[in-house]
Amino acid sequence: MHYSVLLEESIDGLNIQTDGVYIDGTFGRGGHSKVILKMLGREGKLIAFDRDPDAVAYANTHFNAPNFSIVHAPFSNMHQYCEEHNLIGKVDGILLDLGVSSPQLDVAERGFSFSKLGPLDMRMDPTKGISAKEVLEKLSDQELADIFRNFGEERHAWKIAKSIKAHLLLGESFNTTVDLADFILKTIGKREKKHPATRVFQALRIYVNQELDEVHSVLKCAYDILAAKGRLSIITFHSLEDRIVKQFMVNMAAKQSDKSLPRHLPIMEEKPALMKWVVKKAKATDNELEENIRSRSAMLRVVEKL
Repeated sequence: MHYSVLLEESIDGLNIQTDGVYIDGTFGRGGHSKVILKMLGREGKLIAFDRDPDAVAYANTHFNAPNFSIVHAPFSNMHQYCEEHNLIGKVDGILLDLGVSSPQLDVAERGFSFSKLGPLDMRMDPTKGISAKEVLEKLSDQELADIFRNFGEERHAWKIAKSIKAHLLLGESFNTTVDLADFILKTIGKREKKHPATRVFQALRIYVNQELDEVHSVLKCAYDILAAKGRLSIITFHSLEDRIVKQFMVNMAAKQSDKSLPRHLPIMEEKPALMKWVVKKAKATDNELEENIRSRSAMLRVVEKL
């Protein structure tokens, strides 16, 4: 069964208006979109984005509301889409449920999970970019170590990267998720509750899909896309993306100083904040954790454009 993490909290944060225009930047299997559509009237509109062809196909099959549309593109394309459709400054709410979706994790053929035998792929859009297998083969040990360290916060990044490249030089290969997971287990052993491949798989997935760049891109344009009193509701799942989201929201909710003036001047002109906090931090309830353990690391933050 598919669970939408922090469903009620994230949609409450949007403060849905029946005639509003909303964007679900991460459609997945439409859990959040379905609830938003139920709250919209005939004049309301919901636009969803997803780069995964399976998600787009699901939307086209299961969502046929006249006020709903699905865009096969990453949410970093949101600004371009809104420009083309005259929606800049007219969107009442943007929802982002970051990270990998449950269907992607659950389908072994997508290659996201080390607990399921599948090809070592990890692309959210399998028609574009390079797979995790190709990343291991094409990048140097230093480049791989940087990926494991920066995107997975893996303490044994260098040892794992060096061992992977040595293994490949012997003519061996990593064709499946289990091949890589077992190799990492043998390389560094099991030293904690988490599987030792957890951080490497996270790092590869983030790199393959350029996930942090996607977040930076959408945050840069979110303010311009939103209408006055429009809300930005974001669910994160690990510290790297949450740090980016939190810093953006903290900056937008703070008074804006004139950065063109020298800092040592005794009087610095300050401008009003551009956004205000609605939800600084919310986590899954005990009831939700009982139903869906994957929500344990989820964090919700919401701001409103002033």
